[in-house]
Order: sequence, then structure tokens, then C-alpha cells
Amino acid sequence: MRAIWGALALAGMAGLTMAAPDAAAQQTQSRLYDVTKSKKLRVCQFPLYYSISFRNPKSGEIEGIDADLAKELAKELDAKLEIVESSFATFIADLQAGKCEIGMFGVGATLKRAQAVEFSKPYLITNIYVVTRKDSKVKKWEDLDQKGINAAASLGSYIEVFMKGYLKNATVVSIAPPNTREAELVAGRVDAILTDFPTAIKVTDEFDWATYILPADKLAVTPYAYVVPPGDQIWLNYINLFVDTIKLDGRLLKYAKKHKLDPIVAP
Repeated sequence: MRAIWGALALAGMAGLTMAAPDAAAQQTQSRLYDVTKSKKLRVCQFPLYYSISFRNPKSGEIEGIDADLAKELAKELDAKLEIVESSFATFIADLQAGKCEIGMFGVGATLKRAQAVEFSKPYLITNIYVVTRKDSKVKKWEDLDQKGINAAASLGSYIEVFMKGYLKNATVVSIAPPNTREAELVAGRVDAILTDFPTAIKVTDEFDWATYILPADKLAVTPYAYVVPPGDQIWLNYINLFVDTIKLDGRLLKYAKKHKLDPIVAP
């Protein structure tokens, strides 16, 4: 019997010895190690997102809360920031193809998307607004879902998906880059745009012809989070720690206030 137990003990030790290198090998494959070694952080951003990651046509620079926080993340990693242009329709494929290590542009953390990518802890929480012209026939929320009304949404956004199921009479027009919802509204090709708090505030601040409408009951309340490829827990842990850190040290609120997004900062 002692011989049997001895053999089992040796087998168990051998199993542990064999498992240890595998675990170590997995640890060294993290994007965290790749970024700190290469000194380069590639961040996917959608450059047409007001207050989040919007390319200023005058300076050519991307501005917004995630433009600022991407710089903060690169600084923490002692890495050079490289922006990779993406969109709501393509960011999952871009992450899976290894074009960037992280997406930082107000991505709605939905259960459907979580089947293909992983989300950090939320840093903003918002819901759906309608932006329209002051002279539009859409004066209140109840005017939106009428036959003949065209409402624009960004292709691939959670708002597009939700509103296509929500609206029964109006038509949701899906807009893909380089076209923008705002340009479609200015041109009169749509009656309204379906958006979130950041865009609603930015558009109505910048254009005196614009106004926004909020439904009586908040629709599709959605956390915004950073998005990373699946299967890299070390990298996800680091990004979660980054989110916790900027909440605690005030950087999140600082940049949220800078871009008038402090009402939707996640707790």
C-alpha cells in the first residue's frame, strides 16, 4: 500500500511539474508584455464620435474623453500611442485581427458583443436620445415613430440594433463612414438622428439649429467600456485596474467635465 501511495504521489508531482510550464507559457503571451516590450500601444478609435473620439477638421487631431484617456493609458504603460481608425461595424474584426490591443471609443458593452470580445469595467453609462432640427416636424418623442420619418443611426452601433426593433413605423437609416448622421440631418435627408448623451450634448452645443429630445422612460441604458480581444486575462485585469485608478485619482471625472460628460460617469 505504501508503494501504491508513493507512486500516486510521484505521479501527482509529475503532473504539477508538467502543468507549471504550460501556465507560465500562457502568462508570457499577454498583450501587456507585448506593449511594455515594444513600447507601442495601438488603440482602435472611431474618429467621428463627438465628445468621445472626434477628429477636429481644423487641427486633424482626435479630441474627446477617450482621446485624452488613451494618452493617459499610454503614459501609464510608458508606450507610444498609435491610433488605429475603426468603427462600430468593424472594431470586433479589427481586434480579432490584431490591428490594435484595445478599443477606446465609447463602445456599448452588450451581451451580444461580449460573445466575441471582452469588456472592461464601465466608465460611462448612457441611454438613447434623439437630435433633430428646431424646425423639424419631430417636436417631441411621440412624433418620432410615424410613417415617413427617417431617423439616422451609426451602422453597427447598439442604438441601431435597438431602435430597429423599437420603432414600428419610422425608418432607421444606417449610416457608415465617411458619411455622418449629422451631415444627413443638415442635408435634410433624415428627420432626426438616434444617438447617446455625448453626441446629443456636443451637437446641440455646436449648432444653434439643433435640439435634443429624451424619451419619458430611459431606453437601452448601456454601460460604455473599453474592449479587448478575448482570452487575455492579464491584459483585461490591467485595463480594469486602469479604469479603477482613473476613477479614484480623479482623471476620469476631470476629462469627463472637460467634454461635458460628467453627468454620465459610471460609479
